[in-house]
Amino acid sequence: MDSLKEELIKIHNKLCKISDHLYEHPELGDQEYQSMKLLADFLIDHQFNVTTGIAGRETAFKATFESGKPGPVIAYLAEYDALPGVGHGCGHNLIGTMSVGAGVILSKQLTKIGGSVVVLGTPAEETNGAKVPMSEQGVFDSIDLAMIVHPADQSYESGESLAMDAIQFAYFGKTAHAAAAPEQGINALDSVIQLFNGINALREHVPSDVRIHGVISEGGKAANVLPDRAVAQFYVRAKERKVLEDIVAKVKNIAEGAAMMTGATLEISYYELSYDNMVTNQALSKTFTKHLQQITKKPVLPARQSYGSIDMGNVSHVVPAIHPYIGFDQPGLTAHTKEFADMTITETGHQVIADGALALAETGYEVVTTPALFTAVKEEFKKNNLE
Repeated sequence: MDSLKEELIKIHNKLCKISDHLYEHPELGDQEYQSMKLLADFLIDHQFNVTTGIAGRETAFKATFESGKPGPVIAYLAEYDALPGVGHGCGHNLIGTMSVGAGVILSKQLTKIGGSVVVLGTPAEETNGAKVPMSEQGVFDSIDLAMIVHPADQSYESGESLAMDAIQFAYFGKTAHAAAAPEQGINALDSVIQLFNGINALREHVPSDVRIHGVISEGGKAANVLPDRAVAQFYVRAKERKVLEDIVAKVKNIAEGAAMMTGATLEISYYELSYDNMVTNQALSKTFTKHLQQITKKPVLPARQSYGSIDMGNVSHVVPAIHPYIGFDQPGLTAHTKEFADMTITETGHQVIADGALALAETGYEVVTTPALFTAVKEEFKKNNLE
């Protein structure tokens, strides 16, 4: 696929400049106005039609290049939100540039082979992932498959992630002087403490893949005043959505019981969007792994056991999808750190952009030009959805 590599060479320096600019000007989720414009303008320069503000998110976009000939619609997903304090400690500056790069590289071949390519700008993966409303509102209805590649210490095949609900428990009591008249008050913080105790007791009776972890975000203002409001926020995770729903129901029962024990009232809400578990399309994953190994000549390790959650999981339930990892060849390098962010602007980081963009583009090219592969991808997705 020398023609694809030639297109990469033409744009690689520009991709590196875009990525470095994102590193130098990090923007938090749903505030990525400059980042979105930088990526969208690059796609516009390469004859993509771009619509911003999709799915009700101001910093989301959809960029489309149509060949005018029939064929699969390939989507690459771009992330570009940063983390507070550490900037692009998860390497989303690389993710965004790899995806727009892959989209441009593949677009240059589509007039010959047919099909279309879409690049979706997906804000706020770290907090309130835009891929969730995109999945719910039909953004993927005209798309055949979706791909994204994430930087990591080493390269790994696309694997699984946990489904997750982000639940807030707000308890309301009655203030009183904690020493002079405690009998006249209702301590909302006591309910939160009983909530934690109940959840800790539940841990003995959940599957091994379940994770429940939370914080007390509000617990009162002064030790001599019974707090009339206390709030806890939890992430509840499980390997499958149906298991998660059963665990969440038990957690909510515990929360109701904690309110009854103290006489407080309870309000339950979701403070972030819910993520579904990631279901990797193996036919598509094997194709990407093959191309990445050929490009880098380095091993791609088996998928890691993941206890995290990603909004790409929601995408994988509506179209065939993969979320592999491309390595810096720095075993043990931890994401969400300044060291990880700094790696993205090195020569190694720039090479990751080239390798990732080319592997994504070559995978898309093979899907478009190999009907048997496209059929296998679609049939596997259909089978998974029926199970």
